[in-house]
Parts: sequence; C-alpha cells; structure tokens
Amino acid sequence: MTSTKTLCPYCGVGCGLEVAPVSKPDAATENYLVKGDRAHPSSQGMVCVKGATIADAIHKNRLLYPMVRDSLDEPFRRVSWDEALDAIAHRIRHVVDTQGPEAVCMYGSGQLQTEDYYTAQKLLKGCLGTNNFDANSRLCMSSAVAAYIQSFGSDGPPTCYDDLEQTDCAFLIGTNTAECHPIVFNRLRKYHRKKKGKVKLIVVDPRRTETAKDADLHLAIRPSTDITLMNGIAHILLRKGWIDPLFIEEATQGFTPYAAVVDHYPPEKVAEVCGITVAELEQAARWWGRSKSVLSLWSMGINQSAEGTAKARTLINLHLMSGQIGRPGAGPFSLTGQPNAMGGREAGGLAHILPGYRLVKNPEHRQAVETAWELPPGSISPTPGLAAWDMMVGLEQGAVGVFWVAATNPAVSMPDIERTKAALRRSPFTILQDAYYPTETAEYAHVLLPAAQWGEKSGIMTNSERTVTYCPAFRDRPGEARADWEIFAEVGRRLGFAKQFACQTSAEVYAEFVQLTAGRVCDMTGLSHQRLADEGPIQWPCPQVETPDTASTKHDKRLYTDFRFPTPNGRAQFATFHEQGLTEPPDPEFPFVLTNGRLYGHWHTQSRTGRIDKIRKMHPEPLLEMHPIDAQHLKLQSGDWVEVRSRRGQARLKVVVTQYIRRGVLFIPMHWGALWADAAECNALTHSAVCPISLQPELKASAVTVVPITEEMLMGDRTHQQVSESLELAVRDAVLQH
Repeated sequence: MTSTKTLCPYCGVGCGLEVAPVSKPDAATENYLVKGDRAHPSSQGMVCVKGATIADAIHKNRLLYPMVRDSLDEPFRRVSWDEALDAIAHRIRHVVDTQGPEAVCMYGSGQLQTEDYYTAQKLLKGCLGTNNFDANSRLCMSSAVAAYIQSFGSDGPPTCYDDLEQTDCAFLIGTNTAECHPIVFNRLRKYHRKKKGKVKLIVVDPRRTETAKDADLHLAIRPSTDITLMNGIAHILLRKGWIDPLFIEEATQGFTPYAAVVDHYPPEKVAEVCGITVAELEQAARWWGRSKSVLSLWSMGINQSAEGTAKARTLINLHLMSGQIGRPGAGPFSLTGQPNAMGGREAGGLAHILPGYRLVKNPEHRQAVETAWELPPGSISPTPGLAAWDMMVGLEQGAVGVFWVAATNPAVSMPDIERTKAALRRSPFTILQDAYYPTETAEYAHVLLPAAQWGEKSGIMTNSERTVTYCPAFRDRPGEARADWEIFAEVGRRLGFAKQFACQTSAEVYAEFVQLTAGRVCDMTGLSHQRLADEGPIQWPCPQVETPDTASTKHDKRLYTDFRFPTPNGRAQFATFHEQGLTEPPDPEFPFVLTNGRLYGHWHTQSRTGRIDKIRKMHPEPLLEMHPIDAQHLKLQSGDWVEVRSRRGQARLKVVVTQYIRRGVLFIPMHWGALWADAAECNALTHSAVCPISLQPELKASAVTVVPITEEMLMGDRTHQQVSESLELAVRDAVLQH
C-alpha cells in the first residue's frame, strides 16, 4: 500500500495521520486505512476516534454539482460551474454598485486551508474593499487572539506541546481537554502519572469532566467567576511574595495598577463568590507560586464569554507576575478549536486583521498588503468588517446583499438560533460552499457550490503549537467539486482582477502568502509546499533568511525566550479587570445556568461525524446533565424527558442525573441541529451578547428553566408529529443513506 502523510481535519491539536487505500478507491468500494503518524512531532502517532474514522464519511452525502434556485421556496436545480460563477459575480457586482462593498459578507471556517483563507482575504479585503470576512473562529478563539495582541503585542501562542512534558504545574481552566483535545491531554496525562505527585494538575470547571477526574485539585467554581478566582490567586501570590520582581521590572508594564486591583480579592471573599473553600484557593495559589514552571491551558470556557478577553488577559497576568513565560514548561497556552484556525489567523481570516498578523486599523499594515497585492493605495478599508454576529444583524436590517458561507454551518452553530434562522431567511442571496449535503444551512441558500474536502486538495494547516503541516491530496474529487481557493480565485477573475488571481496551484498561492509574513512574529518565509513535503511538519517562526536574533532562538519552540515582546516599548502589558458577571444571570423565572460543550466523538454540528456509524453509536442522542438535588426538586430521574426553556426558545432532551456538575448548573452538548434530532438544538437557548473587545459571543452561559414533559404535552405534540413524520423520515434517510 502507498500511504500519504497528512493532518487530521478536526480539532486544533493537529494530529498527523497516515492514510492508505485498502481497496481500489472507486465509488463502490472506496476504503482507507487511517492510523497515526509516528513521525509527526505534535501527536507522536496517537489518534482519537474522530481521526481514526475520518475516512468513513469522506464519500457520504457529498455535494457533487453546483445547484441554484431563485428563492428559498423553490427546489434546487443543477447548473454548470460557469452558470453558477457568473451568477455570483453578477450579483456581487450589482450589490457593490447599488449598496457598496460593505453589503458583501463572507463567513468562513477553521476547516479551510491557509491557501483558501488567504485567497478569500485578497478577494474581499483587497479587491472588493470590504473587511467583511469573518470565520467561525470568532465563536472559538477570538478572545484569545485579542488577549495575546493586547498583552504581548501580537497573536500567537508562546508555548509548545513539549511544555506538556516539562511543566511542574498544569493549570487548566475553561477546557475539557480530555474530550475536546484528547491527544494533548493524553500527553499531559501520561507525564502527570509518570511523575507520581511531583507534577500538579489543577482543573477549573463547574463540571467534573473527564479532564477534572485526573486533577490533583478540581475547582468547581460557579459559572463566570473565573476573573475573581484568578485575581484571588494573584492576591495570594503577591501577599506571599511568590512573584518575579526582576521580570516584572525588566519585561512588563502596568503592574502597579494591577496590584491595586488584586488587593480587593482576599481569599475569604473570593472563596465565597466562586463557591469553593479558602483551602482550595490557597492550595491552587501555593502550587502555582512554588512551581518552577507553570503551564496554563484554556479554551472555550474562557473565550466564549462577554468577558472572554478580560478572562484570558487575567490568566496571562498570573504568568507575567510570576515570570512564567518564555521558558520550558511555562506559559499561557490557548488550545485552538479547529484544525486550521491558527492558519486562518496567520492569513488574516477575521474581520479586523490582515495577513501576517497585521491589523486593518494600522495604515502601515494596510499599505504593506496593498503593495504585495498590487492594488492602489487606499484599496483596503481602515474600518474593521462585520464580525460573525454582526453579519446576522446586517441580514436582519437588510444591509447585507450577498452572504457567502464556506465550510461551516451557521444555522446550527450561531447563538440565538431562531433569530439566526430568521436573519438567514431574509438574505437576498446566500452562497453555501460545502462538501456535504444536506446541511441545516443549505435550507437558507440560493447557490450551492461543491467543495473539495480533506484528502481531495493540497494545502497547509497550522495547529495550536504553531506547527505547519502539508496536507496533500490523495484521492480524486467527487463529481465536480473544486478547492475553496480555486472558487474564490475564479470569482475574482470574473470580477476583473485577473492579475491578483494568477496563481494556478495551491503551492503558488502559499509561496505568495508567506512573503507577507516576512519580519513578522509568524515569519514563514522559509516554508514551502516542497520543503514541508520533503522534511515534514515545521514550527514557525521559520524565516528564509536568519538574523542574529532568529538564529539564537532557532532551535527553541517557544516565543519570547528573550523576554522581549512585539509592543512599542518591548514590554508585556498587565491588564486590570474586575469581574462583571454573567450577562444573563439566573433569576426566579429562569433559575438555572445552562452551559454547553463538545463530546469526545462528535465534531461541531455533525456535518461529518453524524455520517459515521461508530460515532453515532457512541453518542446516539443529546442529553441534559443535572445535579441530583436539582433533579429531586423537580421530581426527575435519569431518562425522563424535559423541556429546557430560555427567553429565546426551548429544547427537549432526556435527563442524565449526575453528581459531576454543580447545583444550579445544567449541561447540553452542542452538536445536534435539526437534521440530527427533533427540537434539541442547544443554540435555541443561547443569547447573542458578545465580548466588547473580541466580539466573541457568550455561548457558555444562559439562564434557563426546566419543565418536566407531561403526558398532556406529549399528546399535544402527536398531531404535529403525524403531519411532519413522513418529511422528517425522508430527510433523515437522505442524510444517512445518500
């Protein structure tokens, strides 16, 4: 068998895979053996169930041909690529002429390869003159991006996976790493157990997750008391003298006002607010303060908050005051949610950034990109574009004339999903570019474009530790599917920008992109498709021409090892935040706090994993976790059906009674949309408040109530069920058997 080395297209861990055909890869007998790549530096041959089963869905329910319809009430009809692309170019031209470029929006995904991301930036931000490109990374890592930029002067995690096996104390907050980033946690777990008590593991989470079960200390805090907890730890570190005065003096700015803030967080007050004991708080501070190296990990539990940036910066503060950065086993490490969310950030794939970790507000940054793209000065707007939720508001208000969605499923993943669906219905022209059909978002599209997916196009992805991997194509594209970057480029040419989209291969696109990283923190000018294919994955920075500074740190996988930061004065910045609390706190009408998250086997909205038999058997249905005392008050037991209600909608789920969750807190998995379960959408309950800095929605906490489903309620549903049953079965059959 001839095997191909590639990257798993699921989470941001970025595990290396080896894929080999085990039978002739044709439509009837297509089959592949997938195993971990032992040579990949990030995953070392390990793979989770998602990566191991990835090939099981590669041929199922594929969108094979361009499809169009004039209105959402009509069925799709098959058209040629020329017809579809001409229609798109004509509509974009009309909207730009009549409404202006700000009426064009594109919503992308961390599933895109770097070449896809980069080409889309050139089309939207350069040629069309609108920064209205955002991605589902806005729902994922934008608070971490904002925190890194404000604290250090640049995006980019300063740590690496080797730190998992070199730390003395791992502090995990807002992350169920064991289920959401399993290979990262496998490395940490093995090391933690090997050291037998010499390495401390602290987990902060209202639930006793699979991650928390391995902890030496589990801090089951009340939802959204993270800032209070971390300021309380800082208070103890400062009082005990467990800080690094020389690092603070030489490498940071703003410590004095920060120290004044944490003075207001004595242990007794913090313990009461967080719902933990003083002893637990002091133990966490003691382990942090006395450890030679402290590594923190965080993910959605921090980022998906109206205080997401504040929470991430408050965590970074702990590292700055104790000098825990820029050396082995230490530093703040945001775990990226998607396989190429890091690559998207490098390529400028959010509404406020440009390629090479540049900002649209910076005139020098805009000029550099305009010059590279051979565009007239002023082509790139100085105004940040619409973030993800702002696009929904723009659709509501009629301000968006073209809405282009690529490789994501906002009809399930966006907050306040009924409002989202209503906004999507108002769109005059929605393009959906995806590999699979049907998806929930397809219901709201006017044009469907078949996209090549994993294994069908060659390109680059960057994982959470900044390791860049080349992912070659190893199978033919089904039907008429095309690579995403090819689609963007062809639309650009039809709009009159032939010179800007002259590249014929993804290797040429990547070679052009890396030139825009020259001299930046994320310098990748030394990388190419050929080098990565020949040598394997390489971590950035990787400049083409070494300087004394880069040569001295060439063999170090960490950033800021010289304790100098890319800020105007070279210093990292402390931040001062008091906790504001939940945007929607519980009250007598809605007494519970609902949180949500991922399950080990599933990925996002099930567009891929929902089509894999093994994973569907692992997680056959969504469930509601509830504490035993809460269940007793409502006279519920495991297996009972309930309706969970918020101010925006409701969902019906089976109850799982568990002591592994705080009283007053409920948990729902986020994966089920309308195609995969009836009335069980998590985001029917969430609200649309966002962090004012990162614009990331507060998906992790909503006020809800729980109503047991009675026989009368079920009887009332049966008539509706009989009317819609045949349609539902037809849709479900199409999904599972197409």
